[in-house]
Amino acid sequence: MRRTVSSSILIATLIALPIAGMAAFSVVVWSTVSTPEESVRAELGQMEAWVQPVGVPDAGFWQSPTEPGWNGYPFQNDQMTMPEGDPLPDPVTALPSGTEAIAVTEGQVRAETATGLASLPAWDGEVWDSRFQGRFDLVDGRIPAAADEILVTPAGLERFGITIGDDIELDASSATFTVVGTMTAVSTPSTQTALFLQSDTLTGATKWFLPDDALSWGDVQALNEQGVVAYSREVVLDPPQATESDDWVTFSSGDGAVQGYVMMLGAAGLFAAYVVVMLAGAAFSVAARRQQRSLAVAASVGATGADLRRTIVLQGTVLGAAGGVIGLALGVGLAALVMWLTDDGSGTRYWGFHAPWAVLACILIFSVLVGTASAAIPARSVARSDTLSALRGARRPQTPQASRPIWGSIILVVGVGLTILSALAMASINAIAYTELAADSPLRVIPPSGIVIGPILVQIGILLSGRWLLWLASRVLSRIGLAARLASRDAAANASRTVPAFAAIGATVFIAVFAISQSAMQMGNSNRNWFYQGPVGSLSVEFYPNGNGIVMPVNAEQADDAADAALELVTDAGATSVGVIRSQSDTGYYSSPQDVPAEDHWIIAVMPEEYLIDPTTEMSYRYTGQWPMNPISVVEPGALSTVLGIDLSPAQLSAFRSGSALVADERWVTDDTIDVASWTARESYEGRVPDNVWQRQPEQPPAAEPQWQQAIDAIVIDASDQPLAIVISPETADRLGMVIQPVKVMAALAHPLEIDDVDRVYSHATLLSTSDVALSPSYERGPSDDMFWMFPILIGVAVLVLGASAVALGLARFERRPDDATLTAVGGTPGLRRRIGFWQGLIIAGFGTIAGAAAGVLPPIGFAIQSRGDLVVSDVPWLALAALAFALPLLIAAVSWLIPPRTPELTRRTVIA
Repeated sequence: MRRTVSSSILIATLIALPIAGMAAFSVVVWSTVSTPEESVRAELGQMEAWVQPVGVPDAGFWQSPTEPGWNGYPFQNDQMTMPEGDPLPDPVTALPSGTEAIAVTEGQVRAETATGLASLPAWDGEVWDSRFQGRFDLVDGRIPAAADEILVTPAGLERFGITIGDDIELDASSATFTVVGTMTAVSTPSTQTALFLQSDTLTGATKWFLPDDALSWGDVQALNEQGVVAYSREVVLDPPQATESDDWVTFSSGDGAVQGYVMMLGAAGLFAAYVVVMLAGAAFSVAARRQQRSLAVAASVGATGADLRRTIVLQGTVLGAAGGVIGLALGVGLAALVMWLTDDGSGTRYWGFHAPWAVLACILIFSVLVGTASAAIPARSVARSDTLSALRGARRPQTPQASRPIWGSIILVVGVGLTILSALAMASINAIAYTELAADSPLRVIPPSGIVIGPILVQIGILLSGRWLLWLASRVLSRIGLAARLASRDAAANASRTVPAFAAIGATVFIAVFAISQSAMQMGNSNRNWFYQGPVGSLSVEFYPNGNGIVMPVNAEQADDAADAALELVTDAGATSVGVIRSQSDTGYYSSPQDVPAEDHWIIAVMPEEYLIDPTTEMSYRYTGQWPMNPISVVEPGALSTVLGIDLSPAQLSAFRSGSALVADERWVTDDTIDVASWTARESYEGRVPDNVWQRQPEQPPAAEPQWQQAIDAIVIDASDQPLAIVISPETADRLGMVIQPVKVMAALAHPLEIDDVDRVYSHATLLSTSDVALSPSYERGPSDDMFWMFPILIGVAVLVLGASAVALGLARFERRPDDATLTAVGGTPGLRRRIGFWQGLIIAGFGTIAGAAAGVLPPIGFAIQSRGDLVVSDVPWLALAALAFALPLLIAAVSWLIPPRTPELTRRTVIA
């Protein structure tokens, strides 16, 4: 290895790079998982426990020992029973008399900042108690001494534009508070503003912290009987062992996340191992041929084939260990850099710098195995070499063996056939009896597995037939020109370095093409069925009955108040124009037909019979927001562009004002009109009106005759991706006798909302909601763009392909130095050697990308065949795949041509035997 230091460095680097990535990933991931001690400190500070009333007393309530959020009631027939009743108002009553408890409420408040109103996280209670240290820590100033004194986070001083001692005003109470200091919360990023007060007015979740009373697992279970959950220092640090009778036995806190990370690490490791073994194996092949004469000398004085084989294999072992150690060091350093760059200042983004020593040790062993495996095949070839030929210095080309092409061809054909047959079998099963198959039926597992396994066999077949395929390619390329002939013959003669290189490229492209094609088809299906809440870039606010107590429909007065609150919400969010959408109140909230007001009517547009779905043949339908059971919406003419996201022509707007309906789904239209009919609201509740989706079945109640029916002129508009099917004016609604009320407010915005803006809108909506009506805002971003995820994949694949090609071409140039010297001595020009480099790059990269792409598109095509139309092959980005398969090799070949070959050393010419 010391004598061949350049190849040794190359091999160690190839091994070190993926090891560094795996090590960095492991450290970063494990640093996001807390230890029990860290969890206790973040939850309790120096406290012993906290308790919170959640469940109904004496109803069998239970919780997980370490994760109180995992709780519930006894299971019966795999279903959790939900008892009636309310939690305790004060959990201290379930604790021994005299127990000290500090109540802390976490919620949101609205405050006037330097830039306007904002919803901010807040804690209400004596969180500045010294026993909270570790969860809440005082940074500067003093603790509040009165109810009108508060603390803020350090970032809050800048956001409010104040200093310690200044006042701020809370919007809800219009009360003024004096900021007497700054404090941090362990879960709050350093850039976030939060408030700490003791006003007893904050609405949110309340926990009672116990400074001195330690709770055992028995104590926690006793509290559970009273419907109280508890987080106990003693229990978390020494949790009980689960038994089969425990309801929480299936819960695993951080274990599930860690197992997922380990699976991801294992999958990435296997792929990295394959690529590294291929490329490092090619490098070992070149290094072993350079050592052939030395090894032949050893053989001539008694070294056996096993000795020669062990010599090469141990080189791989040592270089694997060296690359592993270097990779681990680089990975740990990279992890520290990543954590430093992405740390948000909270104590929970990264709980600490956790180096998983057992995992890192496994990664080091993995690197040694990869290095050893990389040298195994070259070592086997060296052990079978001809000693006399090696001593003589002859370098005859390697000839392809018949067995490998035969087996490779068989495996390749089997892979293609398995993919096609599995796809057809799955499509047949789906069409005939998929719903009747048992959950554990092999027919549910075998065809999908065959769709994936088949292309992998194709890759293996190409790998085994690689030398023969290169030989066939050389026969064709030899007719193109001298440079192509020399390059192709060199690739075929040195298949031990060429085949692994294009195999590594092929595997990379295979995974990328598979991922890109499958994701593109799934995203295409998702985009076609995207549930639009409004025009892209709009902010909408809907109103729903709040779930407190008995749920009743939102009445007209409540809807008007909710619309006013929604207008305030969108105005604060930066609305440039606003539209209110009105419709009939849904009757489905009533508990019985008798509760539905007898005077209410249900007026709907009727979908023509020909478009209704037969429930005996279709299991479901795609609901994309245009609610067919109540399809008519009422919008003021001036708000149409805001609500629909399109501009109407003057003629369309005039017709709309005159009574015509705007229709976004032309299935409703017959002879340029839509049919509108009226039933009683009770008939609608009983399901005796058309539901506009399904054909009526004999077992359903008979349809009632409409009280009246009329045709309305229709204007078909191109807004099928918006949640309004039919829109009429308020005057038209009055003429039809529709009783309407606000159901949604839609706003166009001057600028797109960022994540923080959306969070503030949701927080504001929570504050504006009442016990009767909840406001539900939604910012419409539209379906994701393909390039959002495709571009990083293409960049990553291009980097890997370029790297693999660079290694392969570098090895080819290094090994061709004697041949270049000979070629120059007989009149070969630098231009000829440049063109040879061009063809070498095209052969190596082109073989890999084309083979990988051809195999990679097979699984998506198979899944498209069996998807019953959900996945469409036309959604595959064929242009991007063509660029990956054909343009990238041309780019690599062009770069290889641009880089001039090294000036040959004519003194190193050898005789070609």
